[in-house]
Amino acid sequence: MTVNETPAPLIVDPSRRIFGLETEFGLHFRHGAVRKITAEEVAGALFHSVVQWGRSSNVFLPNGARLYIDVGAHPEYATAECDTLTDLIAQDKAGERIVADLVAGGERRLRESGIEGEIHLYKNNVDSAGNSYGCHENYLVRRRPDFASFAGALLPFLITRQILVGSGGVTGTGTSARYCFSPRADHVWEAMSSATTRSRPMINTRDEPHAHADLYRRMHVIVGDSSMAEPTILLKVGSMDLLIRMLEAGQALPDLTIARPMQAIREVSHDLTGCALVDLEDGRRLTPIQMQEECLAAVEARIGTVIEATPEVRRILSLWRRGLEAVQAGDHTPVETELDWAIKRRLIERFRERTGASLDDPRIARLDLAYHDVAPGHGLYPALVAQGLIRTEVGEDQILRAVDDPPETTRARLRGRFVRAGIESHRDITADWVRLKVVGDEGKTILLKDPFRADDGRVDDLIASMTSSGTQVD
Repeated sequence: MTVNETPAPLIVDPSRRIFGLETEFGLHFRHGAVRKITAEEVAGALFHSVVQWGRSSNVFLPNGARLYIDVGAHPEYATAECDTLTDLIAQDKAGERIVADLVAGGERRLRESGIEGEIHLYKNNVDSAGNSYGCHENYLVRRRPDFASFAGALLPFLITRQILVGSGGVTGTGTSARYCFSPRADHVWEAMSSATTRSRPMINTRDEPHAHADLYRRMHVIVGDSSMAEPTILLKVGSMDLLIRMLEAGQALPDLTIARPMQAIREVSHDLTGCALVDLEDGRRLTPIQMQEECLAAVEARIGTVIEATPEVRRILSLWRRGLEAVQAGDHTPVETELDWAIKRRLIERFRERTGASLDDPRIARLDLAYHDVAPGHGLYPALVAQGLIRTEVGEDQILRAVDDPPETTRARLRGRFVRAGIESHRDITADWVRLKVVGDEGKTILLKDPFRADDGRVDDLIASMTSSGTQVD
């Protein structure tokens, strides 16, 4: 018999939020083989070891996260549910390590079939053919009847925040080549929609809360760039959380409704001065800097009342303010170890100073990709961190722990324990965001509707039954 309800009462704490990040990785195989190899073949080789233990290329891991091959042969990693930004950053960086650990086995398997080459994995958003793949942010919010207007109030912030948390990149060719804030911005076609690939909106409105549907809804933001630098992740997710806190507390955000959102998001991305004028519906014309300053000022005005002035909140506000000042001054050095677009631009400009390369030089494109490459031995990021050129927010020990273990304070702890028990007991199991099941055992599916609950006696009993009795699956 299926257990349909989470033990009462549900944990409803307005001071806590569940966060999640989903990252699609670009996949490239560099080789000299005569036979053309497809992306699907490379992805299959990469995930061979996953399929061996998980019997699928779509699995949940002992750290509570999800790992799978998405449409277009993109490896995708979705973090476990996190209720702190520190856990989220550690889980996100753990995802880079987890997919990177698959590379050696994938290359070996291809060699065994006679194909020599190197697998590259890019935590970016655009490939050389102009295809875009995403980094999705998830924020659990309380269910409300006015979700469309609630989400719509955040669109001006999302359109203009790229001047702070975009990943940076070169767009255009020849004399029209230029450095932009966000490679993703040119590939978004709608403000809000229930689709993800056909129209590619900024906010996906599909109602899939992965939680108790009477209480919660998931804010699914798909307009942002993938982030390499940990402070960029902190600002990207942290600033959004602060604005959501204000809205949930009944505080109105500044009225900055944009007249032509799709035009604005592209024009903002292409103007590194932050001064591209954006037409608002009320007739005003403001720059992205001015619009972000209004959002920041609204948050700062609620510090100590709606928002507690924690050290983490102070760090978010400081980077938010310093980022705007750097863009306005045209001097990016104050944030060039913290914000991805500024870090990468520094690398590119120093390379150009040494070589005289133009922005559309193929070597610039390779440098751009190398910044995002998480495959062992290929990417620039570890060396830049080691040299102090990129600041971090979490320690190496926290990342390594997140590779193996789920966050301790959310539902992910239950899922992670269950998955680990299934692996160790050689039992055939299935798991998703809200369900745990031992295959073949009638009556042993458990629903976990409360993402804040990290302890559940039903899961303890299910794990005990797995490890003490039952048919093992080899």
